[in-house]
Amino acid sequence: MNGFDVIVIGLGGMGSAAAYHLAARGRRVLGLERFGPAHDRGSSHGDSRITRQAYFEDPAYVPLLLRAHELWDTLARDSGRDVITLTGGIMIGPPASTTVAGSRRSAEQWDLPHEVLGAADIRRRFPTLTPGPDDIALYEDNAGFVRPEETVRAHLDLAGRHGADLRFHEPVRRWKTSSGGVEVVTDKGTYTAGHLVICPGAWAPELLADLGVTFTIERQVLYWFAPAGGVEPFRPGRHPIYVWEDAGGTQLYGFPAIDGPDDGVKVAFFRGGRTCTADTIDRVVADTEVAAMAAHLRGRIPDLPDRFLRASTCMYTNTADEHFVIAPHPAHEHVTVACGFSGHGFKFVPVVGEILADLATEGSTRHPVALFDPGRFGRGAPG
Repeated sequence: MNGFDVIVIGLGGMGSAAAYHLAARGRRVLGLERFGPAHDRGSSHGDSRITRQAYFEDPAYVPLLLRAHELWDTLARDSGRDVITLTGGIMIGPPASTTVAGSRRSAEQWDLPHEVLGAADIRRRFPTLTPGPDDIALYEDNAGFVRPEETVRAHLDLAGRHGADLRFHEPVRRWKTSSGGVEVVTDKGTYTAGHLVICPGAWAPELLADLGVTFTIERQVLYWFAPAGGVEPFRPGRHPIYVWEDAGGTQLYGFPAIDGPDDGVKVAFFRGGRTCTADTIDRVVADTEVAAMAAHLRGRIPDLPDRFLRASTCMYTNTADEHFVIAPHPAHEHVTVACGFSGHGFKFVPVVGEILADLATEGSTRHPVALFDPGRFGRGAPG
């Protein structure tokens, strides 16, 4: 017996937060990660992720977002790291688009402060943006960006400070449960604990093969461009975070210029990437991909794609309905899972860590997580 209360598999966004919250509650925690801390091989990297509250995916997420914002502030204070910046955010598209209509539904249901802007209002307020005549937008102050690498480092630092044993470059080969707890096998050893928390990211199909959920791994590309005339018009306070949906349903998202002038401005498409696996993803970004992004930008943010700087790849781990899985494992009493974050999970990292600590130690949580039950797909049925 290794003397651990909880083992956490995967120390990316969700796993690092779970390790921290568990250790902060006095649990003896072992964290296992196949790569190094705050690595760029999965989904918790790329300098920035959007955070927003008027959530077009489903109003059911809003209470978790409100709690997450409280925990982002706590994490920044306790870690001393720059993990969140509110810049304001704008959701743009045709009035009936998912991006606009869904955001309005969440904002109105939860009485979130927001404004609805017409095309002329958008152009006047944000001169970097060129909406079409039929575009409208929802604007909210309580939107901005979080920093994934800094967030992971912050949670790992705090977990270590509270006594967690964090081990890197140690991939898990298999795990099993018994009446008394769990056993986890890596290349370096076999460990036991009373409970297991699995945060596998894009390795969910391998580590959670018996969950009854089918995951699709999707390659995504992040792009950085240098705008014509420099980055000043794109600085926070002048240029917001945004999600922009066209008439065909394609969603573009992007950020202000959040770092130095040589780092450019980041943009990406939301979904629509190629299917891959965590071990076969093509990390080379083709010239044709860069050209397609630049062409899409020219009609919307014409000054942005003046000069291509760099690109990076990451992965979405998608469920069939694009909602998360956060729950006790239906087939294993001593296991909790968090996976299938479908490209929109990182803004929830601190509250997911809190939820996982609740489930691992108490068996339940006060947070509304019914939407994330894997049973919605049917036990053993494709997800």
